[in-house]
Amino acid sequence: MKILALCGSLRSGSLNASVLRSAVGLCEPSWKLTVEPDPGRLPFFNADVEQYALPQVVAELRARVGAADGLLISTPEYAHGTSGVLKNALEWLVGGGETAGLPVALMSASPAVTGGDRAQAWLSETLTVMGADVLEDGLKIPQATRKVRDGRVVDEATLAGIRELLGRLAEVSEARRAAA
Repeated sequence: MKILALCGSLRSGSLNASVLRSAVGLCEPSWKLTVEPDPGRLPFFNADVEQYALPQVVAELRARVGAADGLLISTPEYAHGTSGVLKNALEWLVGGGETAGLPVALMSASPAVTGGDRAQAWLSETLTVMGADVLEDGLKIPQATRKVRDGRVVDEATLAGIRELLGRLAEVSEARRAAA
């Protein structure tokens, strides 16, 4: 099973990138989790460009999303929403339709006690409008600065939560493949 992961942060010390690095190591042998490289390289969304000259980097993103059995997104929370870089990536995916029916699991790592719950709510609504099958109850990681060390999650309860979320994503993705 192929899972594509998107990180909503460009920061070098990103808590959410740390969570995704940890998720890669928690996958079952039959799963392949690939973290999308630098979403910051996508140009700003422009419907005119999309219609007449789709950038190669956008076509490649759409192809990777279209080939995935599931999508895992880890996002920070900025001003009660997700980051601009993640919003931009999603805008490029709207017109391609690759997210229609695609199982999506959400995570958010935040230094705050809320764990990025508003960013997840925002993402869930946006992805649902895009036709994605968003799993209920994504993983919120509050006070994440206490749970990440040297670019990896070290908190056992958080690692268990990531494993459980990956398992649910795999289950939904496998059911979708079986029904196809």
